[in-house]
Amino acid sequence: MLDELVPIETRHAAFWQEFFGTEVNRLDGWRRLKLGVIALLCRVLGDRAIHLVLEAIEIYGVRKYLALWDSYRGDRLGEAVRAVLVDELQHEDRVVSAAKGRQVDPNSVRSVFLGFNDGLVEILGAVSGFFAAFADARSILVASSTVAVAGAFSMGAGAWVAGSSEGEMTRLERDRRRFLGEGGQDLASEPAPLRDAVLVAVSYLLGALVPVLPVLLGARTVVASIVVGAVATAAVSAILAFLSGMRLGRRLLINCAILAAAVAVTYVIGLLAKTVFGIAVV
Repeated sequence: MLDELVPIETRHAAFWQEFFGTEVNRLDGWRRLKLGVIALLCRVLGDRAIHLVLEAIEIYGVRKYLALWDSYRGDRLGEAVRAVLVDELQHEDRVVSAAKGRQVDPNSVRSVFLGFNDGLVEILGAVSGFFAAFADARSILVASSTVAVAGAFSMGAGAWVAGSSEGEMTRLERDRRRFLGEGGQDLASEPAPLRDAVLVAVSYLLGALVPVLPVLLGARTVVASIVVGAVATAAVSAILAFLSGMRLGRRLLINCAILAAAVAVTYVIGLLAKTVFGIAVV
């Protein structure tokens, strides 16, 4: 597959350098760093990671190339751009999809990041509120851990119920088509609710561990948890933006806004619980 892709990309690189009248023989520092990280992950995780990376690059490329086509399709350069777009949107997609049975299941990827992101946001919010109400780190640790475990069970159960319902609907539609003798496009593969539930629950606990770890290591304020949570959010945002084709700035802004809102609201609730209702642990 890579042997087929390399000549295509080499041809495209030559086209774009001629198109823009420039010559680039070396990546800048930031792009070399990104390439190094991706190559390292692919070497460590193997061919499944390579397939996932290639699919993510295809999604990212499709978005950019379609925007480029919108800009040039009414211009005399449109036909020149069209040949490259056909390669990108048809030939490369066919090559990358040729090993479909070996690619990573997108539902599994979605479950992992859904659970991790929810665990991170929810427990960071809980830690923030507990720090506002409680003065005892042990109480904060116990309360946060309890919320994390309960949240993991809740998220896992929700994923299992949703997957089971989706599976029933898929099987019903398949049986209906079989009875009516209808052909046409195949339905999506049947969900695996138990697998998705486990992935969501485990990844939720991993996300919850991020803001709880500073408290476990002796943090006496919420600042350390916020900093660690912000770093983890930036990393998750970068990965999700890469996998979904969304612009990193937009994804990062959305995730940080959600995180900031959760911290602010729960901190205010903790202060109200302490000052208005007299709920505190010292």
